[in-house]
Amino acid sequence: MSPLALPQTPPDIAKEIAPTGTLRAVINFGNPILARKDPSSGAPVGVSVDLAQALAKQLNLPLTLVPVESAGKSVETVTQGQADIGFFAIDPVRGKGITFTPPYVLIEGSYLVKKDSPLLNNAQVDQAMHRVVVGKGSAYDLFLTRELKEAQLVRAPTSPLVVPFFMEGTYDVAAGVKQQLESDAKKFDGLRLLPGRFMVIEQAMGQPHSVSKRAQETLANFVANMKSNGFVRDSLVRHQIEGATIAP
Repeated sequence: MSPLALPQTPPDIAKEIAPTGTLRAVINFGNPILARKDPSSGAPVGVSVDLAQALAKQLNLPLTLVPVESAGKSVETVTQGQADIGFFAIDPVRGKGITFTPPYVLIEGSYLVKKDSPLLNNAQVDQAMHRVVVGKGSAYDLFLTRELKEAQLVRAPTSPLVVPFFMEGTYDVAAGVKQQLESDAKKFDGLRLLPGRFMVIEQAMGQPHSVSKRAQETLANFVANMKSNGFVRDSLVRHQIEGATIAP
């Protein structure tokens, strides 16, 4: 079943999802697994862009993409009514202003250290002597703010800037999307990832809490269909994304 074969959403429900008559989707470039800029055109591409386009077709509405550089800005854009939908890591802090669908992909969060670091595993990170760099407002920031009891968090402006920020200071650990850290470790000498993961992030679509129950159910059903019909899997393959798995 292709996304084009999905049943059209009734106009009244489409109006509840996108009151302006245009579906406004915020796209976060801070998570390279979900979205990035096309190297040649600079246009947004990725799984989240594909999903936004497919949803606009189902709603029979034009689409406007609202690109941002960080997860925090993505949340702000939706909660302040500047976008109708977004793509988020499910988190209770964000859940205060956003209603999430069930997740569509799972992404691992990992730690990165310098090769001469004495740290050998994730359990050794949470010590008072350690400073951990994380992207401000990212899912990793929110999670580690709750979970780390001793180590100090140091916030880089965005997730893609975590490793450059880490390299410029006397920090002990960098935390973020495993794929992003692996990529950055190839660009900078003397880095290694700690084995395993410190968290699994559930990536979902989200809407403002203020939308109707029907609008929430429509988006949740859309995500379920995009997983079951292979759309999400095919999109990950097409964009050559590794490090993400389809959510059950």
